[in-house]
Amino acid sequence: MTGENLLGVPPTLLNPDDGVAEALAAEPAGDGSNSRQRLEVIIRSFPTSSLVWALLSDEAFAAGEVIPSYAYARVGYHRGLDALRKGGWRGQGPVPWSHKPNRGVLRSLYALRRAAEAIGEADEVTRLTDFLQMSDPGAVAAIEAETHNTPEGL
Repeated sequence: MTGENLLGVPPTLLNPDDGVAEALAAEPAGDGSNSRQRLEVIIRSFPTSSLVWALLSDEAFAAGEVIPSYAYARVGYHRGLDALRKGGWRGQGPVPWSHKPNRGVLRSLYALRRAAEAIGEADEVTRLTDFLQMSDPGAVAAIEAETHNTPEGL
């Protein structure tokens, strides 16, 4: 696959999650349970944010809590599908990582794929890998590079 949009479907560019980036930046960063508690406070204000659900999933996964990680990522995935549909997405076409508001959805897809792999759900891993590849062929590498450097991915 070349990464070209062979379908001719215009890319989906989500609107920013107003206030989420500011809330993530305003809350003091912690480690371990402090970080998860911080994210839980933020998600109460922004329950539709795929990004915050993905970050919760990352925290749980890093703590070795695969099932909670899967559950958080699953919520982020569904919130992301809602956002994509609201943004005009019809089940196909690019969702570019380069557009920052798309990153929460892509990170949720990545987190769900990672947790599904950890519990041995091979069919879902394949489906999510395909979804990520069709959305943006460079998304996985970008997520992996960014999550090693900045946990919030902002």
